[in-house]
Amino acid sequence: MAQRNFMSVSFAALSQNEAFARVAVASFISQLDITMDELEEIKTVISEAVTNAIIHGYDENPEGVVHISVQIDEGTIDIVVEDKGKGIEDVEQAMQPLYTTKPELERSGMGFTIMENFMDSLEVATSVGKGTTVRLTKRLSFAKALQN
Repeated sequence: MAQRNFMSVSFAALSQNEAFARVAVASFISQLDITMDELEEIKTVISEAVTNAIIHGYDENPEGVVHISVQIDEGTIDIVVEDKGKGIEDVEQAMQPLYTTKPELERSGMGFTIMENFMDSLEVATSVGKGTTVRLTKRLSFAKALQN
């Protein structure tokens, strides 16, 4: 079974850093016995959460900072993506499929739906004017198999 391990990274709220975030997290979790499907799902989830922070949390203000922390513990990956942006006024509405506050940017409004579908759990903590924290957890298939 995998040992407990963790990492964290912070970066400017610039759209081009979304790819960096994907690669950083993928590199870190690739130490595990992870399937390609699981890896792709986690990379997609990172993209969605980071893009939300940059576009919605900071309105693409490069002065903002996005924080990501990842913890691995016994085959479970816990990811936290945090911003200190404007927060979400109505989380329930924001989590509805196809809802977006940026239709002019051709946003699909599927970010939270994708996160929910690819992860075992999704928690959103937000405060208007103070930011948003998204916590995502996934139990990897090798750990589930060992558990049975």
